[in-house]
Amino acid sequence: MIRMDRFIGAVALLAGICSAAFGQDSPATLRQMAHDYYEWQTREFPVDTSDSGLHTQDDKLTDFSKAAVANRQRHIHELLERIRAMHTEGWPKDDRIDRVLFLAQLEWPDFDSRVLKSAQANPLTYVNECSNAIFSLLKKDYDTHGHRAMAAEQRLRAMPAMLAQGKANLTAPVRLYAELAIESARDIDPLFTQSLMTLTDELSPAEREQFVKARDEALKSIHAFADDLEARVGSMPAFRPMGLENYNYLLHHVYLLPLDAAQLAMLSEAELARYRGLEALLPNPAMADPDPARSQNIPRNENEFLAAYENRLKDILGFLRSQNLITIPEYVGAFHIRQLPEAFKPTSPGGFMNPPGVYDRDSSGFYFIPTYSPDSKNFYIRAGIEEPRPILGHEGIPGHFLQLSIANHLADEIRRHHSDNVFVEGWALYTEEMLLRRGFYAPGSAAEGQILRLSRYRAARVGVDVNLHTGRWTFDQGVKYFMEAGGLDKEAATGEAAGAASDPTQKMTYITGKFQILQLLGRYRDKLGAEFTLKRFHDDLLANGSLPLSIQAWILLDDPADLDKAR
Repeated sequence: MIRMDRFIGAVALLAGICSAAFGQDSPATLRQMAHDYYEWQTREFPVDTSDSGLHTQDDKLTDFSKAAVANRQRHIHELLERIRAMHTEGWPKDDRIDRVLFLAQLEWPDFDSRVLKSAQANPLTYVNECSNAIFSLLKKDYDTHGHRAMAAEQRLRAMPAMLAQGKANLTAPVRLYAELAIESARDIDPLFTQSLMTLTDELSPAEREQFVKARDEALKSIHAFADDLEARVGSMPAFRPMGLENYNYLLHHVYLLPLDAAQLAMLSEAELARYRGLEALLPNPAMADPDPARSQNIPRNENEFLAAYENRLKDILGFLRSQNLITIPEYVGAFHIRQLPEAFKPTSPGGFMNPPGVYDRDSSGFYFIPTYSPDSKNFYIRAGIEEPRPILGHEGIPGHFLQLSIANHLADEIRRHHSDNVFVEGWALYTEEMLLRRGFYAPGSAAEGQILRLSRYRAARVGVDVNLHTGRWTFDQGVKYFMEAGGLDKEAATGEAAGAASDPTQKMTYITGKFQILQLLGRYRDKLGAEFTLKRFHDDLLANGSLPLSIQAWILLDDPADLDKAR
């Protein structure tokens, strides 16, 4: 249950700041309110806090009681209204930018509570809380096994009650989300019975017995949660799109995009046509479809596969340095390849990247890739065997890992906490083709073919995302489109469609962000003329953090026109 004294105290503090501490609306008021909000988040969302590298709440789960959910929604909405009402006349440009960014940060959770209603509609909310509660304690050795095991045990003990809260909240569950939650719950056991048990080596026999008991009760409750969903799934609506008006609201108010859904759909079709055509122009168009049989060395097992994958990062780093394409700060840590836990496979068929968190003292990062099999039909496994560098560059350096590591070191707290996915994914996709165009990959090679296929199916992602969530397509149409237009196998296409459905707007970010970055690159070069270098553009761009590209244009070009179109 939420601590009401904390909530009341937060409201009182907010009121005090607004009315007394600074007297009038000011940048100082904004920054204090933002700081208090980030502190509030660390208390209200313990699992997210652990995942972000702050381990002060490792023994807790999020309180999903109806009162706690309602209080959080109210707090965010009232804060959003307060920031909207601020008078910013006379504020310096950087402070006005920070207010726009903080508004966008608040818009997303407010939109979720008003429109998506995840607490009532999406059972994945609660299954993911269980899996991430454990995964966030395992992925890095930030403390002793004993201390982490004790924290995990408290989370395990809290899971049955949290899932009961979830069951009570799910008054309007969606069938697709329920099916994904059931699959994830059925696959969660190895995370608990194998991975988690590595922390118990410092426990006494009696402590380990209590730990196992708590673990088994947690698993029992997760399975029962899945059983209950399975019994109800036939009566649930298949899918519930947000509709065109709401989709456009997200584009403009959260992503600060100067584009609407219709324009994104046109962008998708144009980019899809381009990359399908470029595939056909390859000397051997079959190179766009990864084939392990073309590889000289097929790893014998999982460990060999992961090690070979990780080692190829040296090639990319050497090229970036020799070509002087980007600055890699001293604080950037090691980047590792790890096996994807099965619980995350339903909505992440290609795995996912886990960067250092915004609070993380450990500078290392990870890319989690599906379980290795030399005979796998999974696109990402086949690509990883034949030529891992395009995906490795996307996930590691110069892609996500480098970009997010730099963003975590910003002095400006609001910008440090901003994570615009259009920029984040757009940057990583842009770097794939940037390396190709600068000569890192041979023409007609498996790498070039893979880069074209990766861009092709990411262009397809935009169409699926827009059409699913505006209500034009069904889920099955999305899967079919990924296969026929995107060139993916059935397993990858189904997972991609599931990810698009369960995480609205995420899939449209890649091509959209790449398009905006290329647009900005051309304008930046025109502005700098003879002083332009690609390294300068990359360094200037990353120095601002994970900000919307309409904001980046305002900073780098002193042109707010794109932002004006978005609002």
